[in-house]
Amino acid sequence: MELKGKHTVNATPATLWKMLMDTETLSKIVPGVSKLEKTGENSYKSALEINMGPVGASFNGDAQMEDIVEQKKFTLKMQQSNKMGNANSIMNVELISLNDVETEVVFEGEVKITGFLATMGQKVLGSVANMLTKQFFANLDNELAKQPTS
Repeated sequence: MELKGKHTVNATPATLWKMLMDTETLSKIVPGVSKLEKTGENSYKSALEINMGPVGASFNGDAQMEDIVEQKKFTLKMQQSNKMGNANSIMNVELISLNDVETEVVFEGEVKITGFLATMGQKVLGSVANMLTKQFFANLDNELAKQPTS
């Protein structure tokens, strides 16, 4: 399944970048994250709790950031698994400065699920992904609102 979209936030690319690179902040703004632990320069271990319609799923796995251009873009690759299947994703994220106080976050990527999870979850995956994306940006906006103004 392909994911793509954009969202404008009230922050500079530098402020936004700092937040997106901070594991504590990410664990607050990424929906479903119950654990996010940095394991290397650009690698992480994670645990996610996601509801797909009537089915709740817990995932454990790894995430890596690649193709990093500071304050501009990165690629996030995630491999998550549970007893019902696997979820793998590749997401390209770009930060585009619109003016002195706004940045557009552009994302484009793909999520693949396999196993029993794919059989059950394929029908609701699109709406769940859309809901999680909206929740992520709402959480991001809330965290940005808590930042001290300079």
